[in-house]
Amino acid sequence: MASKTEAVEAKEAYAKLTGRKVLFILVGLGGVVALVLVATSLGSADLGVSSVASAIAARIFPFLDLEVSTKVDVIVWGIRLPRVVLGVVAGAGLAVSGAAMQGIMRNPLVSPFTLGISSAAAFGASIAIVLGMGMVGSEKYLIITNAFVFALLAAFLVYGLARIRGMRPETLILAGIALMYFFSAATSLLQYIATKEELQTVIHWLFGSLTGASWENILIVVIISFSCLPFLIKYSWDVNTMVAGDDVATSLGVNPRRVRTVYMALATLITAGIICFTGIIGFVCLVAPHITRMIIGADHRFLLPSSCIMGGLLLLGADTLGRTAFQPAIIPVGIVISVIGVPFFLFLILRTRKEYFQ
Repeated sequence: MASKTEAVEAKEAYAKLTGRKVLFILVGLGGVVALVLVATSLGSADLGVSSVASAIAARIFPFLDLEVSTKVDVIVWGIRLPRVVLGVVAGAGLAVSGAAMQGIMRNPLVSPFTLGISSAAAFGASIAIVLGMGMVGSEKYLIITNAFVFALLAAFLVYGLARIRGMRPETLILAGIALMYFFSAATSLLQYIATKEELQTVIHWLFGSLTGASWENILIVVIISFSCLPFLIKYSWDVNTMVAGDDVATSLGVNPRRVRTVYMALATLITAGIICFTGIIGFVCLVAPHITRMIIGADHRFLLPSSCIMGGLLLLGADTLGRTAFQPAIIPVGIVISVIGVPFFLFLILRTRKEYFQ
């Protein structure tokens, strides 16, 4: 009788805990919508949240017959909203890729950027800017395609090196760090031989920015990111077991090598699809999953979608701060998010690693 009562209590406690996580997701989505309206209303010409909401609703729900001035409609849909939406989508994608990498590596300091992906993308973009050479694509998309291809190339190299030495988390991390230094050195060499104008372009790309946002770019990022997310969630139970170690996961019927390969491929694809349009925006994929994990725990079924929400909030908030705090100057979002992320990164280093995935 006592064991039955304990089982009922445990079931109720689990349901209550799950309800809190679902509530966090719902509240977070509401926060994203509110921040989108506020961020779109801010700028050199303040529009007001109600005007922005009306302009958005008028396009989405034309049957409402809302009256919106042409000026407000152009500012919202043509100038501000693409940047705001890209901030949300890019932040969500970077955050979920970071959460995925940390889960399969069992390391709170790992992200796609520490595996050499960002350095490879920077090298690819630098080749296009300085040498005018590209892997594929027209001149208009030379930088984008170069960054995307080299980011994927870095992932394949890391995976290949790890396969040679055994597909272990430590091997993946060490291979990624080695490639990160290699591509960073190669990028520095290109900067050394670049002209003044080329150097400025490379440095501006490395800062990371949402300035070039367009609905076309957003569509590509959305397709890549949200087509990968269901597969990440599909393996979330397997990742939960891998947190306890590969031996434990194997004993429970999980194939750690397969899960790690799938997660690494999907996280790389998401990251490459984002940074090729935005440039290098670091720390979102590192900080957002940790903040989320502190709030709702390490269950990846809820951690992955919640990290998307937190990443969108962080990146959009940082970009809004960077473009409004020092008007008319606009601080690139990569700089702003790094200022926020570095102190938190140092805080993570000082934490006990065991605590983090419990």
